[in-house]
Amino acid sequence: MSHLPILGYRRLRAGRCSLPGQLYLITWTTWQRRPHFLDPELARATARTISSAELWFPSRCLCWVLMPDHWHGLIELGEGANLSTVIQRIKGVTARHVNQYRSSNKPLWAKGFHDHALRQDEAIEQTSHYIIANPVRAGLVQHPLDYPYWDAYFIHDGLRLD
Repeated sequence: MSHLPILGYRRLRAGRCSLPGQLYLITWTTWQRRPHFLDPELARATARTISSAELWFPSRCLCWVLMPDHWHGLIELGEGANLSTVIQRIKGVTARHVNQYRSSNKPLWAKGFHDHALRQDEAIEQTSHYIIANPVRAGLVQHPLDYPYWDAYFIHDGLRLD
């Protein structure tokens, strides 16, 4: 039995730190990149769960999009929160809901996640636009507003989505 996958995952986590108030661009994928969320009912149910502010507390999810085989989000880490623990909670709760919906016990999410701590000079609106425009880049819709499985905490009239 090889220990390379475990060591590789540990190496990914080695430099990861959790800083309160820090903004993180997060991505995680479905298990085996299966497009579970092409099923509209499953996508709607998962989107409702992800939208719950209580689920994220004390952190905040400022912006997110649920794609057929992955999730992107912009998270502001709360005081005393650990990034890995927050992600583990979100993935666990959504997986339980999905498995109840589909009467299954199969894995929903792949292990781990990718994170990028935003620097102070990286614009929140630019990062949010990147997240929200993901369905357009993937060819799923012509305009971000046409895609139903996303949300942004601070969308305002001045944010351009084209």
